Amino acid sequence: MAPSQQSREYEEYMKKMENAQVGMSQQVIQEDRWSNRNQGMKCSTCMWFVRKGILGRCRRHAPSMNGYPVVYPTEWCGDHKHDETKV
Repeated sequence: MAPSQQSREYEEYMKKMENAQVGMSQQVIQEDRWSNRNQGMKCSTCMWFVRKGILGRCRRHAPSMNGYPVVYPTEWCGDHKHDETKV
């Protein structure tokens, strides 16, 4: 096989691979079911949230000397866990 033919075949192969990668990345973007997941992640939908009037208490961690932390239903933290009964 001549070197020029070999380089042409290599270039064609690389183009095919680039096109395949672009197609795969577009497919992954379309199938991303987690893209808007954080929109519903508020204290009001968390299993650790207990409503007390307008505000609520976060019972994720053990209470301090002042009790459980007071939170608004619209707040969010990294320990959020969806409560199926509140969604």
